[in-house]
Amino acid sequence: MNEPTHHQIATYLTNYVLSELVKYVMEDTGSSIEEAMEQVYNSPIMPALQDEEGELYVQSPAYIYELMQLPRYHSTQA
Repeated sequence: MNEPTHHQIATYLTNYVLSELVKYVMEDTGSSIEEAMEQVYNSPIMPALQDEEGELYVQSPAYIYELMQLPRYHSTQA
């Protein structure tokens, strides 16, 4: 069996983090899944999360969610 590539691992972890972030937004704001997904995917933190070299995706979803709450990364879109 072949070892997963760095890209495959990054994709898997990024998808996991994104799903958890959507759950957190839904729980905290009472948003629908569509609204929560829009908020997460339009968040200013998304480029950093998608940057495989930066490896933000290895951090816990809770930590990344807290980062999203900081003024630097807080999206004003709902």
